[in-house]
Amino acid sequence: MTSDAAITIRDAHKTFKGGVQALRGVSMTVNRGQIFGLLGPNGAGKSTLVKILMTVIHPTLIDGDLLGKPVGHRATLRRVGYLPEHHRFPVYLTAEQLLHYYGGLEGMRRPERRARIGELLDLTGMSAWARKKVGGFSKGMQQRVGLAQALLHDPELILLDEPTDGVDPVGRREIRQLLLHLQSQGRTILVNSHILAELEPICQQVAILVKGKLAREGTVAELTADRQRWEVEIDGPEPTWIDTLKGVDCRTEGTHHCLSIGGDAAPMVQQMIDLARGEGRTVRRVERIGESLEDLFIRSLEESGEADAATPGAASAGKAGK
Repeated sequence: MTSDAAITIRDAHKTFKGGVQALRGVSMTVNRGQIFGLLGPNGAGKSTLVKILMTVIHPTLIDGDLLGKPVGHRATLRRVGYLPEHHRFPVYLTAEQLLHYYGGLEGMRRPERRARIGELLDLTGMSAWARKKVGGFSKGMQQRVGLAQALLHDPELILLDEPTDGVDPVGRREIRQLLLHLQSQGRTILVNSHILAELEPICQQVAILVKGKLAREGTVAELTADRQRWEVEIDGPEPTWIDTLKGVDCRTEGTHHCLSIGGDAAPMVQQMIDLARGEGRTVRRVERIGESLEDLFIRSLEESGEADAATPGAASAGKAGK
């Protein structure tokens, strides 16, 4: 029987030399077929957690499974694609040669590599540069080749550490579309990124790490449910019936009034619209407003006393715990 979880982590700890605690009891689950966003400021432990899953570094303590096998199971890693954050490719190789090299390390036969490399260079928009040396590529182009490398052996699970770093807006959109395409094929994708706007439209679930601990985990809708509200904007004088509606706030904006109520209050919203129209008023706007992923992220930092860590130039807890 196959578990619904692609990744299950229970009580992960990592302490580096000098006593730097990069992870302090992290537990989370990534379900199969999801795009899962791993968020957090510098020093939160995001990259450390991904590197533990890939056995790049050893945990101090972990109890977890990767594709149904214990974390660290070597054969299972062949079913995982990985793009590190600060990857370094041999600059003297062309994109095509680079992928042949990595395919060889995977044990792929040359005819299989040749077919797969052409497909992936096309998928990542790098076909025109197949025979150009990697050393002449921009950071964004290197990221695209890195994605092709991570997908070369047709993995079930893909771990991407800052995949849009250095990529221009058009390229970021193309990478988002690529991730959605990969998900449609049934793959599971864990994305570690600090570019929140990139993740919000595509992630089914997110986890926020702060100071090596899990601050929040769930869907964006679940995590922001208590910050949802409805707004109804009407014209004319302030309505006399506003005080009869429990939980409704009224904000005056010139000749308009914005009526606001929190939570899932669709029936109350309909009542406000009916009352306004019954008086011959124009209803200018009806909108459901929710907390964004960025708002949720900042709120998590504020509640942990780490709000300054989200600002440019803020000190981190050390590169080891990134």
